[in-house]
Amino acid sequence: MGLSYNVYLSSARIYICKNCKTHLSNHEDIISRNFRGQHGKAYLFSNVVNVVEDQPVERNMTTGRHVVRDITCRQCDTVVGWKYDKAYEAQEQYKENKFILEQELLVQVSDITHPGMVGGEGG
Repeated sequence: MGLSYNVYLSSARIYICKNCKTHLSNHEDIISRNFRGQHGKAYLFSNVVNVVEDQPVERNMTTGRHVVRDITCRQCDTVVGWKYDKAYEAQEQYKENKFILEQELLVQVSDITHPGMVGGEGG
């Protein structure tokens, strides 16, 4: 197996790992901010990068039974959220193949390469 390189995102707002600052997702990839994780508020994303997916497990969650897999930061091995593989209830199937990132484990930064944007940490 060859070396794996981190993906660097270029967007006005980027979410990065709080622990090691590895890029994880773009602000534009947020589908919903109305989620809760183990550490509080969480976001549903359509796409994430620089994560490793664990083995799928079945979990009973507040919205029903799901098959999920924890996702860890590729750089520092911190669990940053989970991926939905399967939702058993029809109204929850929109989550399939989407990702939850927990706000407490993220930092939002502004990309200084975009004109008009000021670099630095956001909220």
